[in-house]
Amino acid sequence: MKKVEAFIRPEKLEDIKDVLNALKLNGLSVSQIMGCGKQKGWNEYVRGSEVDINFIQKIKIELIIQDDQLEEVVDKITENAQTGDVGDGKIFISDVADAVRIRTGERGIAALK
Repeated sequence: MKKVEAFIRPEKLEDIKDVLNALKLNGLSVSQIMGCGKQKGWNEYVRGSEVDINFIQKIKIELIIQDDQLEEVVDKITENAQTGDVGDGKIFISDVADAVRIRTGERGIAALK
């Protein structure tokens, strides 16, 4: 199993949700976050003083998938989140050792379905 964490622009969330739903994936977590990377934010003037706004709003999508779904999921997220501009986001992939469905005690892939 793999954990996919995608940090995307907020305006791309609906497109990503639609494409992930079309893949019939079970389970998705979405969080509103703020962060900074290469984009580094912008400067604003507040009451005549320059203020450095270095945290930018992003959306974090987390999902646990089967190994054989990984490439398709990453491709679809990349394809639908990409604008070609700085700040499109990143995708992080990590291994998941196990999963447990609390209600039934099912483990592994069975806990994902």
